[in-house]
Amino acid sequence: MRRSGHGRGGAVTGERWLIRGGRVIDPGSGRDGVADVLVRDGVIAAVGHDLDEASATVVDATDLVVAPGLIDVHVHLREPGGEAKETIATGTAAAAAGGFTAICCMPNTTPPLDRPEVLHDLARRVARDGRVRVYPIATITMARAGAVVVDFAALAVAGAIGFSDDGDTTRDSAIMRAALVASRALGLPIMVHCEDKALATGAMHEGEVSARLGLAGIPAEAEEIVIARDLMLARLTGGWLHVCHVTTGRGAELIRQAKADGQTRVTAEVMPHHLLMDDEWVAGERRLRNVDEPTGSPALAGDPNTKVNPPLRPAADTRLLLAALRDGTIDLVATDHAPHAEPEKGGTDFARAAFGLSGLEFALPLMLALVRAGHLTLAEAIAALTMAPARVLGRPLGTLTSGAAADITVFDPTAQWTVTGGALATKSANTPLLGMELQGRVCLTLVAGEERYRA
Repeated sequence: MRRSGHGRGGAVTGERWLIRGGRVIDPGSGRDGVADVLVRDGVIAAVGHDLDEASATVVDATDLVVAPGLIDVHVHLREPGGEAKETIATGTAAAAAGGFTAICCMPNTTPPLDRPEVLHDLARRVARDGRVRVYPIATITMARAGAVVVDFAALAVAGAIGFSDDGDTTRDSAIMRAALVASRALGLPIMVHCEDKALATGAMHEGEVSARLGLAGIPAEAEEIVIARDLMLARLTGGWLHVCHVTTGRGAELIRQAKADGQTRVTAEVMPHHLLMDDEWVAGERRLRNVDEPTGSPALAGDPNTKVNPPLRPAADTRLLLAALRDGTIDLVATDHAPHAEPEKGGTDFARAAFGLSGLEFALPLMLALVRAGHLTLAEAIAALTMAPARVLGRPLGTLTSGAAADITVFDPTAQWTVTGGALATKSANTPLLGMELQGRVCLTLVAGEERYRA
């Protein structure tokens, strides 16, 4: 990517950009072809051919893809309270490096996002340190304890775009019912981590691999039972249920049936690691599923970086999830970016290690692997990361149409790079992709026309 242009004192102002000659893919408008994109005063001024602007910074995007800024509805920023793992500064820098211009942060912070004053404090921190747009997800219950519901309306006024108790699945069906009733009134989703805690006492998927490794497992039913319950409550209340990180084929089928009945409002997400990695990764295998590409070197069995909740499932589930994404059962792709400090991952064994892996800087190259394998078109992959999450957020984002916010990602779909901890923007490089070569890398990220990342 080559650039030239004007700026104060030789610095780029970021106010006017002319991104010239890239493959512009905007699923919202149906555009897919070589074009120029002109940015003026933070918005898309024009998309077309032979555009010119005397005062613009020119970016030569030949052989690059120009897309709407990616949107991630499931991110753990850890701040406040977990700054040893990640901060707003490092987490949003990782988002920008991964091509994301807007993210939603989960409420499992200290204090949790359960009161308007906590959301106001978060907004101040984001205004000071954030590199991308950040939308908070508030809790369902006070302190995520599952006992007393929050003031949903007050939190919505304070900026919450949805409600979730995150990994602390709401056990009380009456409380979940009340939350869904509130969601119907507010038009905001209840975003659920579906897990029966009494069944989910293991460290990885319960199956042949866990038995071989001698590790306690988490059965698929622990997820599916709660998906079924919450779908029934969504139908009962007319509320909006958003199912986070679906990992099993049966869970996807339950959602498919609920959507087909026409009486249940449900959206769902899947993570790249659940589409391309399976439980054999815990045993040391480093081959991406559903693609035919070179593999990484085998790792030691029980790598804590493969420990994630919900867990990596068998290869058969990855195929069923991919089919569910393709047919619209699953609406969008998110990352569940869950950074952890080194002692929580590398400094312990698998059984005691924290759940979670880093995802913001790997989502795009992993999805591009599915494109190269022919499972998705490039436009479909981009739509799952832009237009679809924008619809869930109800924000006028995820598009390159004239007048829209100039949230733009420019990436090279052919660039190859090796994942190393030192090259990442996140504070916590807890990923099983370390040492592997990926293809596809972001070159430039603009948020409201301001440069937030450049390779």
